[in-house]
Amino acid sequence: MANEKERETEYMEYIKLTSDNLEEEHICCAISGNNDPQVSSKKAWLKERMKEGLVFLKADVRGKCFLEYIPAEHAWAPINAKGYLFIDCFWVSGSLKGHGYADDLLEQCIEDAKKQDRNGICVLSSVQKKPFLSDPQYLAHKGFKVADTADPFFALMYLPLKDEAPIPSFASQVRHPQIQKQGFVLYYTAGCPFTAKYVPSVQKAAEDAGIAFESIQIKSCKEAYMAPAAWTDYALFYNGAYVTNEIQNEKRFLSLAEKIMR
Repeated sequence: MANEKERETEYMEYIKLTSDNLEEEHICCAISGNNDPQVSSKKAWLKERMKEGLVFLKADVRGKCFLEYIPAEHAWAPINAKGYLFIDCFWVSGSLKGHGYADDLLEQCIEDAKKQDRNGICVLSSVQKKPFLSDPQYLAHKGFKVADTADPFFALMYLPLKDEAPIPSFASQVRHPQIQKQGFVLYYTAGCPFTAKYVPSVQKAAEDAGIAFESIQIKSCKEAYMAPAAWTDYALFYNGAYVTNEIQNEKRFLSLAEKIMR
């Protein structure tokens, strides 16, 4: 953590996305133009979620330095966390690490939760650090505790802001994720921009290779609550068993499929 003197020399401006500036601002994880399907899909999703209280804060830089959160009652996640704010995505990467920007973003979220008289903040993480999930070591350092776990490695972490705050939990069906369908089945949302690019290309690669593949887009928070896995942005199954939360491109998927289907 940077000391106060260092933080003074590393001051950063932060921007809150709104329906008024959404079209002109980039969304950090996908910085290309609005006509790119990744960007247009994510921005359309954000615009609808903003009506439900979603907040997207980002550093005033061209890079991945942002935090996105929403009232847990509207979270696209299979969790029970009434009265909490839920962090959808929290990402500080590359040269932007180590300057205290993550602390700044999280503190703004905490202050907002207090202003809203929320029970606290919760976020999807993992027992050990995993791609696309918030870093459990950092969260623990900031006072977050594990509220619940789900196979194979998910952890629901929370920061209570009230003494009597109830402990959040996962919906029961995701603790041991499985489905009844055969072949590869992918559940995904538009909450992550990369799905707009890679889901169609992986679907085509699977079809060209003669691999059974079905994609199911989750289109509401109610559907997300009933999803079969903890992370709803991308949940890949094979013959009923959970495979991965990591978003696949064509090459990675075909390699993964070859290993699994041997």
